[in-house]
Amino acid sequence: MKKVLVIAPHPDDETLGCGGTLLRHQAEGCSLHWLIATEMRPELGYSAQEIALRRAEVDAVSLRFGFASTDSLGFAAARLDTEPKGEIIKRMAEVFHRLEPEVVYLPFAGDAHSDHKVVFEAGMACCKWFRFPWVKRVLAYETLSETDANLDPCVTGFRPNVFVDITGFLETKLAILPLFAGETGAFPFPRSARAIRALAEVRGSAAGSQAAEAFMLLREVI
Repeated sequence: MKKVLVIAPHPDDETLGCGGTLLRHQAEGCSLHWLIATEMRPELGYSAQEIALRRAEVDAVSLRFGFASTDSLGFAAARLDTEPKGEIIKRMAEVFHRLEPEVVYLPFAGDAHSDHKVVFEAGMACCKWFRFPWVKRVLAYETLSETDANLDPCVTGFRPNVFVDITGFLETKLAILPLFAGETGAFPFPRSARAIRALAEVRGSAAGSQAAEAFMLLREVI
């Protein structure tokens, strides 16, 4: 059974970036695993009620995707760039060693959010073949409101070279996203059902399908 690990800086990034692909992996009999880098913390102003609600949302989303495991590194959201990178890599590596994933999905290095950049760098450190030989395929996913929001002209944009047909899984992806209360909104908000569907159709038109998700293949060992 192929083990697939998706690493999300925050809960909902995995659904936005590769929710349809994860559902397709599930249908194909793969073992899915979810690693979340950050969480709501009281010191950031979140109430106990908000924290409990988010944990319930994570549980509900995990159930819908059929994740075999869900791990949280527990770092404070929007504060990853203040944490020692070695500690982030160490704790992420512990999950890699326990799961031994074959396929890994990471956020795009050029995303606007600093948490995404740190997670990408830590994730790449955990994909070195001589330390993590079981990792055979590494891909970067795009996240609406982050991948498309980086205005730095020196950053190379997201240029996908892998397209996954999610025609049969798009509606389920769209049904999962509202489980994250307050993370979606009305169009033209980028994390809206209409915008997500539009991106899936654009990616599908590039791949000859009704709907697709796009990725940048970073490494593949055959």
